Amino acid sequence: MTSGPGVPDWSAATLASVLPSVADSLGVSGFAGADRFGLPPAPRSVVVLVDGLGYDLLAQRSGHAPFLRQHLAAAKRIPCGFPTTTATSMGSFGTGLPSGSHGLVGFQVLDPATDRLLNELSWEDGPDPFRWQPRRTVFQAAQDDGVSVTRVGPHYFDGSGLTNAALRGGRFVAARHLGERVTASVERVAAARRSLVYLYWGDVDKIGHVHGCQSWQWGDEVESVDRALASLAERVPDDTSIVITADHGMVDVPFDQRLDLAHEPELMDGIRHLGGEPRNLQLYLRPGTAETVAQAWRERLGSLARVMTREQAVDEGWFGATVPEVLPRIGDLVVTMQDRFAVVHSGLMRKEILALLGVHGSTSEEELAVPVIVVPPRRAALGR
Repeated sequence: MTSGPGVPDWSAATLASVLPSVADSLGVSGFAGADRFGLPPAPRSVVVLVDGLGYDLLAQRSGHAPFLRQHLAAAKRIPCGFPTTTATSMGSFGTGLPSGSHGLVGFQVLDPATDRLLNELSWEDGPDPFRWQPRRTVFQAAQDDGVSVTRVGPHYFDGSGLTNAALRGGRFVAARHLGERVTASVERVAAARRSLVYLYWGDVDKIGHVHGCQSWQWGDEVESVDRALASLAERVPDDTSIVITADHGMVDVPFDQRLDLAHEPELMDGIRHLGGEPRNLQLYLRPGTAETVAQAWRERLGSLARVMTREQAVDEGWFGATVPEVLPRIGDLVVTMQDRFAVVHSGLMRKEILALLGVHGSTSEEELAVPVIVVPPRRAALGR
């Protein structure tokens, strides 16, 4: 495998390193030496994932986040992995593996067994998630080692396909509002001598999609999250570490900077399934058409997109170490949009997707870079 420009260095710190590092700090068997962030040893930890809170966005708009800003100088800026989309990042976060190993390789990908697209976020009519992603998660490993593991999020995450594939292990506690999730996290992390709590919050991403990540609404939501995280830090037991990260960043793409494939029939020639998402399409082709389709897309889009074959994307390392059973899930062609540009299909994509101003999925630094912010325990651990 060669390394292409901008490809995440999977031997260094990535989003896949976060939970293994926390497991190391908790003394979980099998994770000694896994820490990539210099986490202090602690018997308790709360890991917060704020969906859509990219490092560059946070740094740019840190005036909205005084609590996070005071920790930003010591924060790590790491790649989330590829594609820069929630389902893929949750797989990397939960398993500690790159997407080519855990197999959650995009927003919409091909299920080779049924020759249908699988939306890995909604998992509607999807395959058995335990077979689709059979690797043990870090939560399962921590639970097996005697750590009390709790995942805190919206009720509809409990038992969902994506949760079972990427984040299984421990107990799930449902809470709707962010304040309720903070309270649940404080209670659960204090309930056992060794404990790991995972708290998820998705509204930064939702607001960024609808209003744009440069909007005042996005800033207001970050202010709310910042206040909640400050409260969390005040209320957890004093031997608890807090690690804050995200699953991807985001860019705003004006609607006049989008190409609609519904009006470009020549670009749909040879395509059986249109997978991926507007910033990162995965094209599943009829046999023998790859060269012709790739040439047509490169000529039409020019510098606005990079068109890679599956073999090229894998060889350059975008998906990390890729196991054979995952290869057919990746598009025959992988098209990553450059600059502020997106490709949609108004006849195939849901209108809710077409209406999103803030988008992600591609390889820009704004989409790839996420923070790892560590709030150390107020009291050093005397022993595990």
